[in-house]
Amino acid sequence: MAENARQVERLLQDIAWESAQSRSWTGRDGIDPRVLEAIRQVPRHVFVPEWQAPYAYDNGPLPIGHGQTISQPFIVALMSDMLRPQAHHVVLEVGCGSGYQSAVLSKLVRHVYSVEIVPELAKAAQKRLSQLGYANVTVRHGDGCDGWPEHAPFDGIIVTAAAPEIPPSLIEQLKPGGRMVIPVGQPHGRQDLMLVEKNAAGEVSMQNILPVAFVPLTGNHGAAHE
Repeated sequence: MAENARQVERLLQDIAWESAQSRSWTGRDGIDPRVLEAIRQVPRHVFVPEWQAPYAYDNGPLPIGHGQTISQPFIVALMSDMLRPQAHHVVLEVGCGSGYQSAVLSKLVRHVYSVEIVPELAKAAQKRLSQLGYANVTVRHGDGCDGWPEHAPFDGIIVTAAAPEIPPSLIEQLKPGGRMVIPVGQPHGRQDLMLVEKNAAGEVSMQNILPVAFVPLTGNHGAAHE
């Protein structure tokens, strides 16, 4: 446990360093301390395959099977921060993966609804999150491009795979005053992390934040399955 704690503190230092290096892109002086505290509290080593556990607190993505990855911790922190999460918010996550991003968000908002297109990952993530006590996260198997209409509109939407374009259904399910963070671009091509904001009148604005590299979003509106 002490070793994990040391690794977590080193990771937080790495996130702070990368945040400073990317300031010219993001326009941010740093990550919200609430987000960093959530990163500190979530045990990343239980969200990666056992053979990857020694690398769990490195500031990089790791494979989790089924062609998917757990995102780089800096990107998890940045995307969480970009949502401007509040304790009363209800957030949609598209692409649950192992559940790590869900767990971080669960420390920051009232409820997280997460959709995962790979059934094995969805089942494992819900079991893992439940066993760890993240009671305010609900995971289901489905096409995240369609969102989760029954629980819309959402205060925030976070998409953890790159879409060639932003699915209109997700914009529709974003609450006025809400924010969506989504990587947009082609597999193995240029991708940009984008911030989508909907104002009180329902008008939508978009802003490129940072070049990124994500696995492709699959489903009806994402990239085709290979």
